[in-house]
Parts: sequence; structure tokens; C-alpha cells
Amino acid sequence: MSSYTAGTYTITPKEINKSWLLIDAKGMVLGRLASEIAKILRGKHKASYTPNMDCGDNIIVINAGQVHLTGKKEEKELFFWHTGHPGGIKERSIGKILSGRFPERVIKKAVQRMLPKESPLARKQFANLYVYSGENHPHAGQTPIQLDLAARNRKNIKS
Repeated sequence: MSSYTAGTYTITPKEINKSWLLIDAKGMVLGRLASEIAKILRGKHKASYTPNMDCGDNIIVINAGQVHLTGKKEEKELFFWHTGHPGGIKERSIGKILSGRFPERVIKKAVQRMLPKESPLARKQFANLYVYSGENHPHAGQTPIQLDLAARNRKNIKS
């Protein structure tokens, strides 16, 4: 009889290696893009994934205004917010937000809803996401690695 006991390995903060990834959202389907980004932010793509540590990578998303939605979601999906005054509920469709001043908010909100709910770890992981509506970003000094999510599956791009 062997006295070997198998244990679960958990990573320590010193052993975490974070890299910078660049994703081009031009032509990508919003939900598929958001689920891949959430998986990478949590670190589930690494063999050293630990649920209670921030072991995910930093992600830069460019061309956020050129993301696509399937079906009639551009008119039917609505974002709601409240002004704080009585009767102050407001709504706006995703299509109007994408064609407005801040189209990056659509991707940020989709990713935020796919992360664990309202915890300090989720807020820390969400802070590793940087979304820009155009081609330019100020993170060239980190030398991000280009990640092609469109080539992983043909359904990731709206044809």
C-alpha cells in the first residue's frame, strides 16, 4: 500500500505571468467575442488557472464600434439606466449606442456581465480590459500579442 497522497496545486501571486493581448473586434459577433474575452480575463485558458486568483491576461480591444450583432438585436436589445429622479428611467438600443459617441461601452458591459458577480476579484479582473473604438491605443509600450479570435471559428465573424 502506497502512502502517496495527491494534492491540488494552487498558484501563488509570485508565479502569475500576465501577458498583453490585442484583439481586433472588426466584424466579430458581440456575444462570442465577449465570452472569449471573459475566459481570458479570468485565466481559464491557462493550465495554472486558480479560481481565487487574478491569473488572467491584460486585453486590449480595438475597433469596438465595428462589432456586429446577429438577428434584430440592434433594435430590440435595450440598455436601461435611471437618472435618480422620479420617473427617470431611460433606455437606448444597442444600435444607437454603437453608432454614438461611446461604442466601447457595449463590449465592456457584455464582458462585465460574463464575469463573476460583484466581487473584488471580478472588479480586479475587469480592470485588465481596455476597449477602444478606433485603431489607435496607448499600450504600444507593452508590446501586445495579436490574438486572432476570428480564425478560431467561422461563426465568430458575421458574414
